[in-house]
This record gives sequence, C-alpha cells and structure tokens, in this order.
Amino acid sequence: MKLRWAEPLAARVGSLILRVLAATWRMRERGTQHVRGLGTSPFAFVLWHSRILPLLYHHRGHGIVVLISRHRDGGYLADLAVRWGYRAVRGSSRHGGAAGLLGIVRELQGGAVVAITPDGPQGPPEKVKPGAIAAAQHAGAPLVPLTAIVRAAWWVRSWDRFCIPKPFARVEVVYGPPIVVGPGREGMERAVADVERGLAQIMGSA
Repeated sequence: MKLRWAEPLAARVGSLILRVLAATWRMRERGTQHVRGLGTSPFAFVLWHSRILPLLYHHRGHGIVVLISRHRDGGYLADLAVRWGYRAVRGSSRHGGAAGLLGIVRELQGGAVVAITPDGPQGPPEKVKPGAIAAAQHAGAPLVPLTAIVRAAWWVRSWDRFCIPKPFARVEVVYGPPIVVGPGREGMERAVADVERGLAQIMGSA
C-alpha cells in the first residue's frame, strides 16, 4: 500500500536533514564578475540537473525563479526550493512544457532572475534542449552558465548522476560569461552550442 499521507512528512524531514548537511559545506565562488556585470537586468542561470542541490542551497533566499518538472519527483524538488526561498514555475520539456516556459518568459520580462536545467527532467544528461534557449531569446535575456564543482560527494544512480556533497565538502560555485541568444533559428542553434561549451568550460576549470 502506498502511504501518500506520509510523503509531506518525509519531505519536511528530508528538507531538515539536507539543511543540516548543507550547513557543513564549505562554499566559495569564482567568476562572480560575470553576474555583477549584468547589474539589475534580468537573466537566466543555466545549470546541469545533476548540480541542482548544492546550487539551490548556495542561492537560497535570493528570490530566484526555478523551472521544475510537473513529474512527481519534481514536486519534492519544488517543495525544497520553496522552503529555501525560491519561487517555482512548474513545467518541463515533457510535462506542461509550454506553460512552464511561458511562465519563465513572463518572469524574465518582469525583471526576475531565473534558473533552468536545460537537460532536465530526464535527460539525456548534459545535452541542452532548446526550450530554455527559446525562453531567453523571446524575453531578450542573457544566459549565465553556472555549476558546482565538488570533489567529495555521493553520486546517485540516476539518469543524471545526481550530486550530493558529503559533510564538510568543499563546493566551488563557478559562473561563466553571459551568453546572448541571437535572432532566429540560427541564433538558437548557436546559443545551444555556446551553452554546452560554456558549461563544459566551467565544469573543467577547477
């Protein structure tokens, strides 16, 4: 029997455990000049799905808008994000995609900073899907590659090898140079390649 009534309790307990664990992580940043250079303009962080957890913790309380799948697993992640001070837009390339991306466009046009995992919710890992790029293009907002480099971590046996830093792990949060999406299909295709290249560069920069 599925104890659905227990899921909210498990989510609250899990959130508490994660907060206690995350409080031990030793965080540092690199490449913050790329974000500061944008001033108060809206933009979209792009990050691989596997690095969500340490990056969610690091940017907690900043009021960032996150795009999270309507899949059941995405519900747990959305609950955690809201507890950590994010605003969630539900949708993905597979579940409610059009609504989710439209919500992201509206948030960007309203001046928000958003965060998108362009390989989510189910992969293929570290391959950019065009939805996030289309949203940024439509809103006229730049994309900022973002990652977390972690040496000591547990890697979940999931499609993305989800990263959970171990207690007292050093977590390096790295920002890449902004990427501007040009007009038309050609601009989209170039931006997809630029995002994959930008994320690869900061992932291998440590």
